[in-house]
Amino acid sequence: MVKGITRRVVVIKSPDPQVFDEAIFIVKEDASKKSGVTNEEILRQAQDTARNYIKTHRGGKKILNLPPPVYAALGACATGLIWMLTTFIH
Repeated sequence: MVKGITRRVVVIKSPDPQVFDEAIFIVKEDASKKSGVTNEEILRQAQDTARNYIKTHRGGKKILNLPPPVYAALGACATGLIWMLTTFIH
């Protein structure tokens, strides 16, 4: 049973649904009263925070965005070149 407490929250949909569905921010009660922050500024800050989280916590970074068969072909070419170089040296 929840009793006597109400909170203002901001719910942001994820810019990248692969990382998270939505973020919930609990806004301090005196945020707009004390510092004069508008609701639009609170929403913008929450959106920026979610966007920055996605940028810093995204999965492994690829050097090039190529399909897997291209990586396989490049690996085969590199193996062939190394084999040719070792054959010609001996």
